[in-house]
Amino acid sequence: MKNKSCNNRDTSLLSIHSFPPLFIFFIIFFEYLRKINLTHKCELGYWKNCFTCSKKREALLQQEQEKLKARINYLEKQLYCRKTELIKHKSEKYTFECKERKKRGHQPGRPGNPRRDYSHLPLATTELDIDSSERCCPQCHLPFQPFPHTEDSEVIEIEVKAYRRRYMRKQYTPTCNCGVVPGIITAPAPRKLFPKSKLGISIWVQILLEKYFYQRPINRLLASLKDFNVDLSPGTIGDGLKKFVPIFEPIYRAIIEKNQTEKHWHADETRWLVFEMTEDKFNHRWYLWVFVSATTVAYILDPTRSTEVINGHLGKVEGGILSVDRYSAYKSFSKDKPTIVLSFCWTHVRRDFLDLANSWPNHEPWAMMWVKKIGKIFHLNKLRLSYIKEPSKFKKADQKLRTALSLMIKCCETELSRNKSKDIRKKVMTSLKNHWQGLMVFVDNPQISMDNSAAERMMRPPGLGRKNYYGSVMIWSGYFTACMFSVFESLKKWDVNSRTWLTDYLEVCAQNRGSPPADLSAFIPWQMSAERFEQLRYPYKRKRSA
Repeated sequence: MKNKSCNNRDTSLLSIHSFPPLFIFFIIFFEYLRKINLTHKCELGYWKNCFTCSKKREALLQQEQEKLKARINYLEKQLYCRKTELIKHKSEKYTFECKERKKRGHQPGRPGNPRRDYSHLPLATTELDIDSSERCCPQCHLPFQPFPHTEDSEVIEIEVKAYRRRYMRKQYTPTCNCGVVPGIITAPAPRKLFPKSKLGISIWVQILLEKYFYQRPINRLLASLKDFNVDLSPGTIGDGLKKFVPIFEPIYRAIIEKNQTEKHWHADETRWLVFEMTEDKFNHRWYLWVFVSATTVAYILDPTRSTEVINGHLGKVEGGILSVDRYSAYKSFSKDKPTIVLSFCWTHVRRDFLDLANSWPNHEPWAMMWVKKIGKIFHLNKLRLSYIKEPSKFKKADQKLRTALSLMIKCCETELSRNKSKDIRKKVMTSLKNHWQGLMVFVDNPQISMDNSAAERMMRPPGLGRKNYYGSVMIWSGYFTACMFSVFESLKKWDVNSRTWLTDYLEVCAQNRGSPPADLSAFIPWQMSAERFEQLRYPYKRKRSA
């Protein structure tokens, strides 16, 4: 057995040694190259994968960089540029006006504006005379003879002063011995808006107008009153404003009810700060909603920006048209209330393209082309409305408008079919197509405007107040702010003098012991008589209407 194993080992050695040395070298070298090749293949796959990942990461970073640059451009223009959408671009081929814009001011060939008439103001006469030493000839010293005429000129002055009004109540004593009227009889005291208060109605009228009509902070108003030697306590004013809540609540309720009976509204919302913390509210951001109709303006303060606010105001309305922006709460409300038709704002669509042009310079020519198309739609609609009393011309202008709109939507669909990638262009065009049905509401309803500017204009007073006095300290103050905004803006719609209306209303409330009157028809513009309405209107607007 031992010899047999030795023989086998010898044969294996012989088999190895039987190959030439050069051939063995090639075998070893080939095995070495094969291992190196496998290593290089593994490294090649690894580096290819790294390169692919880096290219993807570079593309994502480049895309993110473009978005950040666009955001920086947008914020810089918001911070440093003019706050207007009428942006002048360098290239004339991107201008979107349908015709050359007129210069501001008086136009050649047009009659000038007439002088304003102030004859409704009371006249105070002051005589001016020559000094007695100058009423004679400087050479012979003979006196001048008075001339029967005067040379008159007028200036407009405003005189504001604070004073104390003392009520002297006369007293009487009976002269008979009947005993029916014992003691001293005193004239009745004048009614006060608030018992034991020294502030008269004129003070409260000034405070309410300054705070809720002219958006002036109370502290600044009190500082200005010190120039008239009147030093009022902020605490007194704050307590007094809280007492006004039940006084104006019936007027506010009447405005809300009238607003709900309309068939067309403009709606918008903005943030409003309320600094009183509640259990279910962990921040100070509330929202002030506005619903503008043809006759009223209704503001509603709510802690949320949800559909429940719209449903609470218009939920019981049978039907109508609601002009809004593209906020999702309005769309959700329309789904639950199909009788309410949403009319979307073309100004917001135009703003999308302007923002794209400002933020993405490489897309500016394309965006301004679409801005020009939207400007043409505005022009054609304005031309159509100018022929509203001429049916034949209106029909032709209406057909031109519909043709331009059909070409626009076809162009939009073509853009979407060509553009497969998810870039900024596709986002804007998709939004235009998705909201097209709501954007076309004004075509079949000429009385509906193309934009939602009526509601946005009503957000200027709250925006100014938010900047001047930051919002409301307490919840009751916020609700009272919404109430007074509604009252003053609704009066402005009817051209009613807010100071005259407020003075009359508070005097009636004072006669009613600080409570609102049972009959409000004399203070609600759509219920008052024509004679009463003319008394409350601005005098200069009476003359213009006449």
